[in-house]
Amino acid sequence: MVDVLVVGAGPVGLTMAAELARHGVRCRIVDRLEKPSPYCRAIGVTPRTLEVWDDMGIAREMIDAGLWIEGLRSIIHGHPPNDAHQDLSDLPYSQLGLPQYETERLLARHLGRFGITVERGTGLHSLQQDEKGISARLERLDGGTENATFRYVIGCDGAHSTVRHALGIAFEGEAMPMTFMLGDVHVAWDLPRGMALRALRLVDNAAPDMFVAIPLPEPGRYRVSMIAPSELAQSGGSDHGIQSEARGPGLGDIQAVADSLIPDKPRLSDLRWSSMFRISMRLAAQYRRGRAFLAGDAAHIHPPTGGQGMNTGIQDAYNLAWKLALVLGGAASEKLLDSYEAERRPVGADVVARTRAANESHGRDAKPDRLADTQVRISYNGTAWIQDDAGPVDAGPVAGDRAPDSTGLRRQGVGFPVRLFDVLRGTEHVLLVHLGREEAPDLAAFTRKISSRSRIPLRIVGIVQEEGVNEQAGIALYRDVENSVAHTYGSVAAAFLIRPDGYIGWRGKSYRDAGLVTYLDRISG
Repeated sequence: MVDVLVVGAGPVGLTMAAELARHGVRCRIVDRLEKPSPYCRAIGVTPRTLEVWDDMGIAREMIDAGLWIEGLRSIIHGHPPNDAHQDLSDLPYSQLGLPQYETERLLARHLGRFGITVERGTGLHSLQQDEKGISARLERLDGGTENATFRYVIGCDGAHSTVRHALGIAFEGEAMPMTFMLGDVHVAWDLPRGMALRALRLVDNAAPDMFVAIPLPEPGRYRVSMIAPSELAQSGGSDHGIQSEARGPGLGDIQAVADSLIPDKPRLSDLRWSSMFRISMRLAAQYRRGRAFLAGDAAHIHPPTGGQGMNTGIQDAYNLAWKLALVLGGAASEKLLDSYEAERRPVGADVVARTRAANESHGRDAKPDRLADTQVRISYNGTAWIQDDAGPVDAGPVAGDRAPDSTGLRRQGVGFPVRLFDVLRGTEHVLLVHLGREEAPDLAAFTRKISSRSRIPLRIVGIVQEEGVNEQAGIALYRDVENSVAHTYGSVAAAFLIRPDGYIGWRGKSYRDAGLVTYLDRISG
């Protein structure tokens, strides 16, 4: 029996399947579409998603296929244009622009390296579950059917999720009243490469007239969006996503909006595709029911403001995959799976609320926080499966926070410096310990003890300041030459247990704290 069925092969489903495979889980992935969608829906890739791809080993491929989003030119009717440049140089990665069809192509190629291909033209018809597994009925476009049994099913099948409907999970919220137009066009103007553009004509007590252009990697090409005029908007159709049954706008329709809102009236040409699009704001009442889970648009949909949707879904998958792998491998209690909804649903709720508020402000409010949409500040602190035994400290990340990167680490026998992210990359938990000169042998003895007790895959990494500390069996020792780790992680908490998804699960003043063993015992059950 294959362990997991992933339903849906968009960016979220492909990430889920690839991460399950990387963690050693057997899975299948199906999608109703015979071929990937050609539409460029999601473009923006957040710095946190690039960190996820770094861990997966595909960040370079994604960066090479995309372009960096350098900033935003705002044109508000009656005011001079304003260019706001984005400086994220203090983060490992900046904001990337990558068309969704390229994201899916590269994720599918990555998945293929594990020997897994998407079963296209195959959709989920129904499912039934009991305490042992899930029986799923699959239907193919050629009329064939299959009954298969899985231990878990994950619905990554979008806003109209068959999995969510089969589970009877409520998807409460509302649709925005207007219809949008999308298009992929060439624009002749002086906008610098990598800059996005937003042109608005504000209207009292109503949505503004708008024209938004997001740059694509090919020079001069943009994915443009705007509110459709009433004569083009049609009734019927779905309340979220591409309106495939409706005729897309023509080049003249899009040019008319640009001429109305952009003073220089740039010439648009070479319309490769266009569509009508609708937006809803909804959040699933549950992310899990028994052995079935929801991720991505199946769990949360909202306006595209800040490029949060696809990225939030990818991080849903990144959060769940390692937990399922530990449970399926017998290393963790099934109760660990409760942490998925506890951690990710509040993130989904926050994204829905923030994007809704930003959309309702109609561009009147400036964004006060440059890191607001980077997703590096997401934290699970205070949730049930996070434990902090260090007490209050003045600096450094707390349990539940993303483990930040550090630079300039040196290891004996290695002729070049490495980043902390290079050290953390992999599928195990990592116990990161600040060590004094005489502590390395004691940590080595502790390593042997904890390895005999816990079934959780665990690596021990020691960070030292002084030269001449000898390597110890079972420990990877790195010297913090630039004092980067000490500065970033603070001086009070000396031990951090970092989960496979890069978040701090436990923090303490010493690796000897009883809380560490208690935490590992709780995960393993």
